[in-house]
Amino acid sequence: MSTPSEYIKKLLHSKNKVINDQLLEEFSNDEYFQNKIQTIKDIQNEIMEKWQIRTHIINFTDKTIRVPNGTQNIPYTHTINKFLFEEHHVVKYHFEGLDELGLTLDKETLTLEGTPKISGNFKLKILFKVEGEPEISEPNEKLIDIVFNPDPKSLWKNIPSDTEAIFWKEDNKSTSGSLGEKSIIIASNRGRSHQNDGSFRDDDFAYKHFEENDWSVVAVADGAGSASFSREGSRVACNEIINYFENEILPNKQLELIETKLDEFAETKDEPLLEEARNDGKKVLYKAVLHAHTKINSLAEETFEKHPELFTKKNANYKSEYFHTTLIVTAIKKIKLGYVFLTFGVGDCPIGIVNKDKTEARLLNWLDVGEFGGGTRFLTQPSIFHSQERPMATRFKVHIISDFSYLFLMTDGIYDPKFEVEANLEKTGKWLEFITDLEGNNEDGIGVDFGGELSVAEIQLSNWMSFWSKGNHDDRTLAIIY
Repeated sequence: MSTPSEYIKKLLHSKNKVINDQLLEEFSNDEYFQNKIQTIKDIQNEIMEKWQIRTHIINFTDKTIRVPNGTQNIPYTHTINKFLFEEHHVVKYHFEGLDELGLTLDKETLTLEGTPKISGNFKLKILFKVEGEPEISEPNEKLIDIVFNPDPKSLWKNIPSDTEAIFWKEDNKSTSGSLGEKSIIIASNRGRSHQNDGSFRDDDFAYKHFEENDWSVVAVADGAGSASFSREGSRVACNEIINYFENEILPNKQLELIETKLDEFAETKDEPLLEEARNDGKKVLYKAVLHAHTKINSLAEETFEKHPELFTKKNANYKSEYFHTTLIVTAIKKIKLGYVFLTFGVGDCPIGIVNKDKTEARLLNWLDVGEFGGGTRFLTQPSIFHSQERPMATRFKVHIISDFSYLFLMTDGIYDPKFEVEANLEKTGKWLEFITDLEGNNEDGIGVDFGGELSVAEIQLSNWMSFWSKGNHDDRTLAIIY
């Protein structure tokens, strides 16, 4: 800091004054002028301090602090760099309005966290003070832009389907009952993509337990989204499988011979006898599938005769293309060897079983995906009956399993989000994970009480199927035998 003499000398120089050394000394030693000089210095220091404070405030206010976007109802976390506060000499701060957004601030780590309650563009307000500001002064304000995108679920509409339209059916459907010693629950929910545009549920199912001989038949189908009347194709496919068993197969005792051979095999272990029983089972199921195929063809022709104006597809090769549907079927009965399963599948819907001890899971049908699939196949395609690439006979299987904990039949609305790829259907761990998900180990905490009332479990299954999965908004149908 300069002396009074140096200060006066600099001042005189700046004003182009002639300096008299004797006079300079007298001025410098005069207490009056010394006090004035000190006052001037104090004012200068105060100005510099205020300048520095204002500079820190403006620099911090203008500093861009970017925080990532969040999504409504999805947990959010972001840590702000503490150095930004230290760099601008911010000594006190408070974030205002976090509660309204559903966020909190961890001041130790400077982490914003929480679950945003609302969507929109918001400005976080930071009230702050920088180094040197008086305690009693009003805090400064800094605004940070933050965006919370709408919850994807909230963007979907739920428009009812047109009850006056041809082949209308209910948007959601479920049922439950007993299959001998086992129980069954089934639910079929219209997918969000269909809810959003008011179109129909294309999935369907049907089942029946025949008390007189203890056989049970379950069918699940997924109508093709590109086919105008696939909703009816899937319904007819499932119902006609049940009808054929009830009106043809069981009255004609076609299954009794199979049971007799299997029971004899249980005693004799005669392998040719087992092979005969397997072939008989496949033939029986083939007849039912062919019957369903024929029924849909007949329906397509009848519909065309009545409503030719509805058949507008220029490149259609046959009328039943409008009714395209996949189909999976299983007929089940408990026998001496355990349980026998007759299965059929066309399309990309799996039938999976988990053994009694939950140590092994198996896929009971072949899916039309992968190397030989080249795309989904449909029951309505004549080509599936004479395909060389995938002979029809290979779509029928007969399995004998001592006992089981769960048998699943599902459409790809379940398979795609929960198993993702076909290879996972061969993994026991993935099926066990699926079961725990069904029991409530999921982000929604919604599960099925498999030990409770069937009517309650049926409702719970339907509720569980409303799970959110990004990009998976197809119809969902799931039949569980347990």
